[in-house]
Amino acid sequence: MARQQRMRVELPVVLALGSNLGDREATIREAVRAIDALPGVKVVKASGLVETPALKPDGVDVDAPAYLNAVIAVRSAIGAAELLRELQGIERALGRVRGIRWGDRTLDIDIIAFAGPPIDEPELTIPHPRANERAFVLAPWLEIEPDALLPGHGSVADLLAATGEHPDPYPAEPLT
Repeated sequence: MARQQRMRVELPVVLALGSNLGDREATIREAVRAIDALPGVKVVKASGLVETPALKPDGVDVDAPAYLNAVIAVRSAIGAAELLRELQGIERALGRVRGIRWGDRTLDIDIIAFAGPPIDEPELTIPHPRANERAFVLAPWLEIEPDALLPGHGSVADLLAATGEHPDPYPAEPLT
């Protein structure tokens, strides 16, 4: 009798990581390792790091520590809600404290895009609602996926050009 094998569906996901407190680079590197270690999740590409001023609800805060940002492409066999819970666990494990909205943080991990229909729920919106206007997401994403499209918004290259911003590359070894 032939043994049946279950097929595991892995969907493409784009994640953005940012840090502006503590050892920013080490925190992002540890987060990438932790994401890759999640059951059912595999990191397939990682951008370089970019450095940008802190963005607050009222605009750029030049007095706040600057952010390091990166984007990773992963394949996920777990659903978006479960992935979000796992990512929030990684954030907590690496010192994230949720207090002030858009406040300084040791780590922020956002799900930017997840294959499948859009999600609009209180705890999760995909595609990420502000990704289309954030050069610190678009530039690293374009680096790893030159033909990337942000669902509902279009070409990542066009979106980045529309921001008029060009984040500064941060000198560091590759994340993966």
